[in-house]
Amino acid sequence: MDKRFFNFFNLTEDEAIALLDTPPDQLQEGDSRYVAASHLVNFPTPESINALMRAIGQNHPSLDNQIVRRKSVETLGRLQAASALPLIRTCLQEDDCYLVENAVWSIGEIGTSDPAILEDVAQLLDKPNQTHRVIIHTLMQLNYQPALNRIRSFTENPDPIIASAAITAVCHFTGETTHMQKVVAMLQHPNVLARRLSIQDLINARYYKAIPQIARCPVSIVFRLRGIRLLAEAGIEAGAITFDTIQPHLDQTIRDHPQDLDLVHRYDRLPPLSHLIQALYETDFGRCYLASQTLLEHYAAEAPAALLATYNEEAYSDYGAHFHVMKLLGWLKHTPAYDLLHKNLNHPQPQFQKSRAAAATALGELGDSRAIPALTACLDSKIWDLKYAALMALEKLGDTSAYDILSQDSDLLLRLRAVNSGKKQITNN
Repeated sequence: MDKRFFNFFNLTEDEAIALLDTPPDQLQEGDSRYVAASHLVNFPTPESINALMRAIGQNHPSLDNQIVRRKSVETLGRLQAASALPLIRTCLQEDDCYLVENAVWSIGEIGTSDPAILEDVAQLLDKPNQTHRVIIHTLMQLNYQPALNRIRSFTENPDPIIASAAITAVCHFTGETTHMQKVVAMLQHPNVLARRLSIQDLINARYYKAIPQIARCPVSIVFRLRGIRLLAEAGIEAGAITFDTIQPHLDQTIRDHPQDLDLVHRYDRLPPLSHLIQALYETDFGRCYLASQTLLEHYAAEAPAALLATYNEEAYSDYGAHFHVMKLLGWLKHTPAYDLLHKNLNHPQPQFQKSRAAAATALGELGDSRAIPALTACLDSKIWDLKYAALMALEKLGDTSAYDILSQDSDLLLRLRAVNSGKKQITNN
């Protein structure tokens, strides 16, 4: 589990446990039992697990306590606390549908083959006002075949997010791919959450045919790369696909130019420059990519100054807009941005990780060979997309030393990319 973003709270384990154990009506101003329940994910100890279980047993009627119980169940799932399974199972019978949802999810994270627990989860499919998508996903994840017919009844659900999960589960249990194109079609859904979840469903179904469409899906590069990587690794290992068929889509995704995406949003008329700059802060990256493409097509001359201004005012602290600014400065070939891009190649904060790869891509676009040493240093990073982006940027700058460096990399896809490119280089020479 990647915990880089969990430990934001300045609490020791003992302090968090003490705070979580404090009765809700005895809290001091500024105290948060929710924060304590969240923070204990950093401490996979019996003491933390027992404290979280005690929090679940706290039945104070306040909404705050209800939310703490939900978070405690979630944290036990993240900790994969098998000893908590019996208690989490009892939460399946609660009236709080959000607590039930978290209990189902946690059971999936912890894992179990106990048919009694799995049947309790399956029976929730017949209960109204439940998060059926999470229930279906968990039953599939834990391979509970007796739920198949009940899951099948959801494949025509009017909620496309639920229907997508059900179609995926049927594919998992039976190998049927008849309706998987409906899941692929969700990659173009107007709702960004639906697009993201469809990628997860395609991963779960091991539907390798969808890799080209995932590469063109207008969501954050994080979701596209995760989908392509997981499908590529599984497919190559199974002998179902080859790296040669995957590389163009992987390269395209790392490059991340908006013209390579199938955008789902449109403008009725050309927006002013200020509107497009503000759109880079949208949480729906489909709208950000539309704004980026429009900036490139209609405001290429004015955009660099506007991008640097928004960077200095706000984007430096907004990791979404930061990413798009980095990329755009490269696509616009704005050579005065070299120092800024070089600096962000080594951004220290984990929230800005994808901006480092964006900066690498942008440096490649600027064509300045001064960037070669810094890009080469990135090949030693533990960040996968940064290494891949640095390799591609070095190629654009005419440096192929990355092939030898990454040909021994522990990651399958990086290794195959370096080896294949090295072979092509020898052939071309």
